[in-house]
Amino acid sequence: MSTNWPTSSARRLLTACTAALALASASSYAQDSEAPPNLEDLIPDSAIENPEEWAQQGTGEPSDLEAGTAPDPETPIETPPGLTIAWPDELEIDGFEPLEPEEDIQFADLDTGAPQVAFDDAETEQIADNLILGFPQAEPPFSERGDFLARYSALSTIEELGDSDANVAQLAARAREDEELLGNLLRVYGYYDGEIIRTIGAVRPGEDQSEEQPVVRFDIIPGARYRYGAIDLGNLSSAPDYDALRDVFDIYPGDFLQSDTIVLEQFDLDRALGENGYAFAVIDGPQLLIDHESQIGDLTLPVEPGGKYVFGEVVSSDPKFLSSKHLSTIARFETGDTYQRSLSLDLRRAVTATGLVSTVSITPREVQPPSATEPGVVAMDVEMTPAKLRSIAGAIGYGSEEGFRIQASWEHRNFFPPEGSLRVRGVLGTQEQLAGVTFRKNNFGGRDKVLTIDAYATTVDNVAYDARTVAVTGAYERLSTLLFQKPLAWALGAEILATDERNRVISGIPRERQTYFIASVFGRATLDTTDSLLDPTQGFRLTGFLAPETSRTSGEQYYYLRNQADASYYRSINDSTVIAGRVRFASIQGAPTFAIAPSRRLYAGGGGSVRGYGYQAIGPKNDLGEPTGGRSLVEASIEARIGTGFFDGALSVVPFFDVGSVSIETTPNFRFVNYGAGVGLRYDTGFGPLRLDVGAPLNPGPDDAPVAVYVSLGQAF
Repeated sequence: MSTNWPTSSARRLLTACTAALALASASSYAQDSEAPPNLEDLIPDSAIENPEEWAQQGTGEPSDLEAGTAPDPETPIETPPGLTIAWPDELEIDGFEPLEPEEDIQFADLDTGAPQVAFDDAETEQIADNLILGFPQAEPPFSERGDFLARYSALSTIEELGDSDANVAQLAARAREDEELLGNLLRVYGYYDGEIIRTIGAVRPGEDQSEEQPVVRFDIIPGARYRYGAIDLGNLSSAPDYDALRDVFDIYPGDFLQSDTIVLEQFDLDRALGENGYAFAVIDGPQLLIDHESQIGDLTLPVEPGGKYVFGEVVSSDPKFLSSKHLSTIARFETGDTYQRSLSLDLRRAVTATGLVSTVSITPREVQPPSATEPGVVAMDVEMTPAKLRSIAGAIGYGSEEGFRIQASWEHRNFFPPEGSLRVRGVLGTQEQLAGVTFRKNNFGGRDKVLTIDAYATTVDNVAYDARTVAVTGAYERLSTLLFQKPLAWALGAEILATDERNRVISGIPRERQTYFIASVFGRATLDTTDSLLDPTQGFRLTGFLAPETSRTSGEQYYYLRNQADASYYRSINDSTVIAGRVRFASIQGAPTFAIAPSRRLYAGGGGSVRGYGYQAIGPKNDLGEPTGGRSLVEASIEARIGTGFFDGALSVVPFFDVGSVSIETTPNFRFVNYGAGVGLRYDTGFGPLRLDVGAPLNPGPDDAPVAVYVSLGQAF
């Protein structure tokens, strides 16, 4: 056993510390010369009068250690005085027998619950050239990894930075933001003990910048995923149909915890309450109490159902403008029906769609509270602010086929309340002149049912015919609208007209102008299973049209039937491609061609028919090459609507092929068939696609242009 004695430096340090303590004690107690004898023994008066001199006492003479006579550290010290116990090397223990190992010992596996992490075998995901995510945790598996990566890629500030702009300083700043983002995302999925390890590579020691591109790597160790503990849904249990509502909120104790799920299930519960009569239900914000020791989270969602109700009457704030009775006609609910929030919102949209109001709000008002056995009753108060009801519109255009065209109109949208509009319109153009008055009654006899009466006088002179017409038409329709696309739409109507038309040359016999007096009734029905009115991607449409007519001309009375059938089909091939096709068949049966006014005959060609040809330019022609129209028609079209990804996916390319044939006979003979093909562009405006088609005739006639251009809103079919 050996020891080292203090050197002179250590002794001086010890002496100085003693002096300092003495000074501190002296200062603290403000000792004077009258101090008690026992304190004077420790700190004499001389130390108080001259502490520096006192502190130096006893340090003047060097000790033997200072003189270099310190013992060798390896020299053992003598036996300390008073120590009578033998040193261990001199101690002998009798009767000691070494223990033999037991072969049947089984060692228990110590499971600490910590995740199994292997950095060397970590899977990685390359998010960008300068960003890598590593996943070293093998057990328990990171079950939400795919969705986690998608979210992070969408929100990462490093990925937004771009490879060309990235440097170490910018990466370091954004890496700190992304590290916080990753931690927040882990907690969204219930990983509250997750760990994020951030490294930035490609910087050599001693260098501020690297010749290589810097790369950020995050190693994600999510840890254990927490589960739900207690679920408290406030007063939901007081609702009469609690069991059904509780089933809607699909979170139960023991489920994995995820913040997104809480938000979605809260939305589902709120919707279920609003759709099942709870007009005044309130749901406060959710609260989650996390227990890190037990790795569970207790969820509290305060719910106040507020009682169950049925619809009462609809009350208008301005009965002279839009009466309560009319608003009840628009509504899709009846008095006594279970309250549904969606029907209240639907009524609000319907009132807005009339175009007669600038603002509208609909508020349920309790008129009878619920009882133990009966639901309460709510009246629907409709507050409206009328919009400007008069409007003047006009347009000026030019087309290579139609020439110049100027149109204007004046309209009062509530001239005959409620929703009775009066419209006066006029057209002045190269091929058409028109003056007309239209009366239209919206929501007449029911939602989206429209009564229209139109009187007009027109002159049309195009490549097919020259007609001067005076007509009155009326129709009652159930329309399919953008607000509510109906699986079945229909129309019934009648028209009376007198028309003086230039009948084309038929069978080599020239004719002068010929007058026709025509009366007709018609019906139309459409079955629609598509997913959009303007831009369908799935489903089909079938439309049938029948119009028995009678025509008196040249002193003779003729009867015939006009009919037409249209079918279209749409199918998505993938997320960006839709194949669309259509066919059309039409015929006029029961009268010879000359007995049918040229404006009532069948023609093909144009943007909604066979593209590449002029409007009504396809069909039988006379000796002068002028279309005379026919009594049967067949058309077919197919096109592919292919998304390009440009303009955030709004732009599509549409190659198309059209074919059409018009015959003089009532049964198609396909003697003359015209083909057209081309390519178009579609730009999704959000309201509907803007269409631009460029078509070329594949078997053009001598008067057909090499290409034709069509622009419109909506698809071709």
